[in-house]
Amino acid sequence: MSKDFEEVIYRPKTSWRVYFAVIFSSIGGLLFGYDQGVMSGILVMEHWIDYFNNPNAVWRGFITSIYLLGAFVGGLIAGPISERIGRKRSIMGATVIFWFGTSMQTGATNVDLLMAGRFFQGISIGMYSMNVTVYQSELSPAHLRGRAISFQQFSIVFGIMVAFWIGYGCAYIQSDASWRVPLGIQLAPSVVLFFGCFILPYSPRWLCSKGRTEEALQTLAKLHANGDINDPYVRKEFDEIMEQIRYEERYAMKSYKEIFRSPSTRKRVFLAMGIQGMQQWIGINAVLYYAPFIFQSAGMTGTLPSLLATGVNGIVCVIFTIPALLFIDKVGRRKTILGGSIGMGTSMLIAGALLKVYPYVEDGNNNTQAQYGAVAMMFIFSASFSTSWGPTGWIYPAEIFPNRARAKGTSLATATNYLMNFVIGEITPVMLDNIKYGTYFFFFATNVVCGLIVYFFYPETKGLSLEEMEILFGEGSEEAEAIKAVAARTYTDAEIPQDTGIKVSPTAQQASSSSSEEKANEKAEI
Repeated sequence: MSKDFEEVIYRPKTSWRVYFAVIFSSIGGLLFGYDQGVMSGILVMEHWIDYFNNPNAVWRGFITSIYLLGAFVGGLIAGPISERIGRKRSIMGATVIFWFGTSMQTGATNVDLLMAGRFFQGISIGMYSMNVTVYQSELSPAHLRGRAISFQQFSIVFGIMVAFWIGYGCAYIQSDASWRVPLGIQLAPSVVLFFGCFILPYSPRWLCSKGRTEEALQTLAKLHANGDINDPYVRKEFDEIMEQIRYEERYAMKSYKEIFRSPSTRKRVFLAMGIQGMQQWIGINAVLYYAPFIFQSAGMTGTLPSLLATGVNGIVCVIFTIPALLFIDKVGRRKTILGGSIGMGTSMLIAGALLKVYPYVEDGNNNTQAQYGAVAMMFIFSASFSTSWGPTGWIYPAEIFPNRARAKGTSLATATNYLMNFVIGEITPVMLDNIKYGTYFFFFATNVVCGLIVYFFYPETKGLSLEEMEILFGEGSEEAEAIKAVAARTYTDAEIPQDTGIKVSPTAQQASSSSSEEKANEKAEI
């Protein structure tokens, strides 16, 4: 294949529609991030503490993390629902559940109602997390896919930042509105997301899986070639999708059990679940959920100073997600994660050492510089995560699966994320109360272990189309060889295969003679 054609095929003129759909759908990530951030601020508000009778560390952990159990459930049910009704309709369905859960929390009169609302809201968050990343991956060209899915992480940290500052402002309110207002505000962006979904395109890969091939081709053309169905990139992408769909007609995966049948798919499930689980064990949500308590333990006493430091931490997360948006498709997934692990592990080690030698003692003789140094390490930790594990933890699971297993595989990975997230939410306040500086050493160790796992077991995926992942993971399988043959074709104004039922414009030209022969062989096999 000539260099000119490679440039045409792998660097399509992606239209504004792709960017709009990717950015707009990431409102689901904003809602997830906002919920994470808002609770960390509410937990230290005097009126919330008084209203719910000053819950201890165990109860604080459970109130914070029960929504993660809901997200675990939402992540599991998201796969089958998404396969049936599509990605964008699943996002809309999640929004309805989100409204229900948020309303219950905002109007809560007791702990039981508060936790029930958080559980239902969690179900919607689990559905968002799986569907948004899959939707973004399926709409984006290979060379922009990392950037596209990184918008999910950017929205998450932006939501966290907004929640921190809203919480800081509302902390001055001397009534129960100080915590009810931050909870209720999140209904506004969810309404925008629901009604905006009506104008978003369906995923072309989902359309093909439902036999709506003409609509899928037209959608690909609008997304990547200003409506030209004979564009070389559109033709190549469509042919790869159809090649995989033909294979999937014979080897459909109708249950979670079936995705473990194939060694290739089973390996990808473990990699996806692993990276999402590790994203939690490296400690980021321990910092995000309990940032005010962490800053208080480092000497920033009082509700407002700790909330202010938490708000600054949110700004750090947003700023340092931007490099991932710009460079992750150039640097790659592995190098990005490994660099982040070094920064995160080092900052946790230094913070733990400072607080071990110079612990904060109330009304005692404290080393303020050392304690503020520990606070600075938390900012470095958050910055390192935001450029690495944050976006990559969502990118990897959404891009490695074949179409027939993408929803279910990503669903399992998402459920793993929230199950581990729940565990971290439960144990962090207990660790902070009991082992104090040892908490930082614990997360230093987990960063080292997780970095080594990625180094030895995770292959690089940048630059491959979703279908070409089969070449990387398929290990010479029939499907991998078929995709490889399509990827090797020379495309000009390629003809549209006869079996799609789509009419070809009179000006459409034939592909190369070798490509025509391959198509004839494929039809004979079918």
